Amino acid sequence: LRLYLPAGGDAAPVVLFSHGLGGSNRGNGFLGEHWAARGYAVAFVQHPGSDEAVWRGVAPAQRRDALRDAASVQNFLRRIDDVRAAIDALARWNGANGDPLRARLDLTRIGMSGHSFGALTTQALAGQRFQRGRRSFSDPRIDAAIMFSPNAPTRGGGAAAAFGAVDRPWLLMTGTHDTALIGDATVASRLAVFPALPPGGKYELVLAGAEHSAFTDRALPGDREPRNANHHRAMLALSTAFWDAFLRDDAAARRWLDGDGARHVLQPADRWQRK
Repeated sequence: LRLYLPAGGDAAPVVLFSHGLGGSNRGNGFLGEHWAARGYAVAFVQHPGSDEAVWRGVAPAQRRDALRDAASVQNFLRRIDDVRAAIDALARWNGANGDPLRARLDLTRIGMSGHSFGALTTQALAGQRFQRGRRSFSDPRIDAAIMFSPNAPTRGGGAAAAFGAVDRPWLLMTGTHDTALIGDATVASRLAVFPALPPGGKYELVLAGAEHSAFTDRALPGDREPRNANHHRAMLALSTAFWDAFLRDDAAARRWLDGDGARHVLQPADRWQRK
């Protein structure tokens, strides 16, 4: 785990972050730094089997195949176990005399987030159902979730069976050019998640022109357009307000999300909706 801790000694709400395929717990540091500065203890989880070790040291011509092999059901299930084990570990350290994390964490308030494969990991732990709605990996300790580059299944009952019973707040963030080199995710499959969610604390941001890498630290070789600096500004503002609303029960943050506040950090072509 890579931890970003807020200043001060009070117990802070916890946010977990799951990296994408081929990533690491050092990615998306801009999110960890910002959320910690706003009073959250942020734990970035490393996922052996689908992390950067999959492609490092592999010949460039073989890297795509290595990443495709790592995007397996087995590694998806391992990721779920990783997150559960991380929450268990944080609870042990929070209660251990002499531990640096002793009494630093409020584990009654836990959010989870992730990008791409990490978004799918988050979806599973925060209420998505599988196998036509018959199987769930949901962890009741997770109170709210933010998915960067979410994705809806095309089989197993589709989006309605997967998301129709989600019972906690979700914030989805994607872009009009948000496709990935590995897997079959399309812009349409990402946009299919929000309509299938039941109402109540559900939000979606679609950033105009944003590619898959817009939700990470840096551009990727193959990106078609220059990065838009306002994308990260919007992501940080909306995500923090979401955590404040649903992990701190901050009524002002909820009013900002549900009112006109969000539009002030977005550009005209961006789309913001809620239900």
